[in-house]
Amino acid sequence: MEPHNQTAVSQFLLLGLSDDPALQSVIFNLFLFMYLVTILGNLLIILMHHSCPVPYTLMVLRLSFCKNQEIPTFFCELAQVIKLSCSDTIIDNTMVYVSTSIFGGVHFSGIIFSYIHIVSSLLRMPSSEGKHKAFSTCGSHLSVVSLFYGTGFVVHISSATSHSLRKTAVASVMYSVVPQMLNPFIYSLRNRDMKESLKKLISRTASIV
Repeated sequence: MEPHNQTAVSQFLLLGLSDDPALQSVIFNLFLFMYLVTILGNLLIILMHHSCPVPYTLMVLRLSFCKNQEIPTFFCELAQVIKLSCSDTIIDNTMVYVSTSIFGGVHFSGIIFSYIHIVSSLLRMPSSEGKHKAFSTCGSHLSVVSLFYGTGFVVHISSATSHSLRKTAVASVMYSVVPQMLNPFIYSLRNRDMKESLKKLISRTASIV
């Protein structure tokens, strides 16, 4: 084999969107604005989501705890932490249940209100095929919502009434892991291409075995 001259390339040059200096400044300002909106918007979402735990953290800090420091689950659940306290936890438990009922009730009411309008709109659609596709989409979302709220309700009930460590741990898994795990399957298996790809994969695997 004849030797060839080769040059090792370690850098690449990005040409950008335009060579015009005046247009480059416009593009730079446009993308800077888009990035700032993206960062600030997501930061606002993070702050809003981490503002539904700050009062709970302050409540826990005022409590004193006994020697038993074992939490019967795999994450630091607030209800289980309060149970370990030697202090009077009436105020803490009341605030937890009240806030959970208010925020959970608002979210659930919003979902029900949305589905009432969605169903009423679907019933007025003339095409049966369109109705079937729309109901399929809504059914997938409703399955995820029902699984999330159902398991969350089980967790709170089991934490309040059950003293079994195994039941509490299982309920916590159902609430925090299972709904998120099933999300990709519920949404992706609705897609016709995904179903065909899955069938081909299963048939190929079966033929190899």
